[in-house]
Amino acid sequence: MSSRLLVMKFGGTSVGTGERIGAAADLIAEARRNRPVVAVVSAMAKVTDTLLETMRRAEAGDRAGLDANMKLLEDRHVEVVRDLFPAERHAAVASSIHALLQEFQRICSGMLMLGERPPRSVDEAVATGEKLSTHLLASLLEARAVPAAAIDGSTVIVTDATFGNAAPIMDRTQAKATEILVPKLQAGVVPVVTGFNGATIDGRPTTLGRGGSDFSASILAAALDAEELWIWTDVDGIMTADPNVVTDAAVLEEVSYNEAAELAYNGAKVLHPRTLAPLVEKQIPVWSKNSFAPHKPGTHIVPRIRDGSGARAVTSLPRVALITIEAVNASMQGAQLMARALEALARVNVEVLMLTRSSYRQNFCLLVRSEELEMATESLESALALELTHGYLHPLEIDTSVGLLAIVGEGMRGTAGLAGRLFTAISREGINIIAIAQGSSELTIAMVVKRDMLERAVRAVHAECRMGEGRLCGKER
Repeated sequence: MSSRLLVMKFGGTSVGTGERIGAAADLIAEARRNRPVVAVVSAMAKVTDTLLETMRRAEAGDRAGLDANMKLLEDRHVEVVRDLFPAERHAAVASSIHALLQEFQRICSGMLMLGERPPRSVDEAVATGEKLSTHLLASLLEARAVPAAAIDGSTVIVTDATFGNAAPIMDRTQAKATEILVPKLQAGVVPVVTGFNGATIDGRPTTLGRGGSDFSASILAAALDAEELWIWTDVDGIMTADPNVVTDAAVLEEVSYNEAAELAYNGAKVLHPRTLAPLVEKQIPVWSKNSFAPHKPGTHIVPRIRDGSGARAVTSLPRVALITIEAVNASMQGAQLMARALEALARVNVEVLMLTRSSYRQNFCLLVRSEELEMATESLESALALELTHGYLHPLEIDTSVGLLAIVGEGMRGTAGLAGRLFTAISREGINIIAIAQGSSELTIAMVVKRDMLERAVRAVHAECRMGEGRLCGKER
């Protein structure tokens, strides 16, 4: 495909109302005047939550709740049709919305009869939100004389069979993108593709994990050899800290792939953590931009940054849990025990955010997301059942009162005294550091503290590094 191709991804708040869908259409139409465009679209804000809640009600046998949610979904999308389209188009667009919701209801009715939610069915049903918003945006572009076509991402993005968190098979996806999207682009049509979903080689629906529309966009950008990827959100770009926590948080003009990925992995909500992986080989740059203020430049995400020393941003994850595994005595093989624990978590697709251990006591702790705690605990207890039953291991200790703090900066390696300054800044606030982890690249220093102290710790680090002033912590002032 043309190297000038632009892929534009719109998040849930950027298509959250009729007004925002109209603004997205304006941005696409403006960009298309100068270059070919592929749009990737999330579900309208909060719609995915409603879809998941509807499926839970179906599983529980709650027919009244299911029907009430179906009405909410239809009313919200039909209201957008009335807001956006001239009267003569209402019936046709609303009919398509109704057909998509009827298919969702059919799947939910099956869950109601079974009393369960099979993972494959969940993946098929939960992508309904993206299908609805994609259809609305493509129809609006057509109504505004911009040739467009709604494309189901499951027909283009080929994945493995990990339902709920699938990974792309890039060579197959590139072939599908060439077959389906390139002819439309060559004909001057804007493909409007559902984010978040794909399908296995044999056509079973999958999804790429919550927030996976970013990932969809980067997969397609790589598959089509795009010139750039623009990710439209409701913030001005990637910031030095969460502005809801730190009043003087500043937008970073430029960050590296590595910095952006670390920030996303450790809690920054601007990107899906896996977004950048498909882009690395082809060095495709990304812009994180605000669809509510498109005149603002945003943050440029590039393979390498010009000045890569010091700490540049701090982020946090409040919804985490610390699992401690400890042998009764030091005679157990710690490496084997750790390997079995990690294998148990991998089997249920639980992500380990941090791993720390002591050298002698065969004590180690794992940090996981709160929503994955129950699944993680069940898998660990099953894998270590023999040792737990016979008293070779202490019962698992679970601490849900903690939060994760991460300080990120390309090239923090070798900055003498940096860690000491960070720890001192936190200790001045009377905050105890429970666990610490730092990789050999020194790109990220991660700490676990009590959750009720997390925001105070973020502010302390941000102030110590003077990040809001565009300084790089560790550099001479």
